Amino acid sequence: MTQPSTGPVATEMTTRLTTALSPSRLEVINESAQHAGHMGDDGSGESHFRVVVESAAFAGLSRVARQRLVNQALADLLREKVHALAIRATAPGEAA
Repeated sequence: MTQPSTGPVATEMTTRLTTALSPSRLEVINESAQHAGHMGDDGSGESHFRVVVESAAFAGLSRVARQRLVNQALADLLREKVHALAIRATAPGEAA
C-alpha cells in the first residue's frame, strides 16, 4: 500500500525533480508505511520513496547516469531525510 505523496518531504522531492529534470511524467510515491518499524523508519512517515520519472534529460544516458541525475537533485534530502529511494527513470518514448 502506498500513501499519497503530499507530505513536506514528498513535496520537496517533487519540486526539486521538476526543476532539475523538467519531466513529462513524475510520480513520487511514499512507501514508508510498508517499512514501519524497519531499519531506517524514523517515524516521520516519509522515509521510503519510489519515483517514476520520464524526462528528455535521460535520452542517451545509461540507467546509472539517469539515477545519478535523480540523486544529484535530491542529494541533501537523501543524506538527511530519505532512507530509501527506488528510481524508475525513462526517456520519452521508452517503455515504462
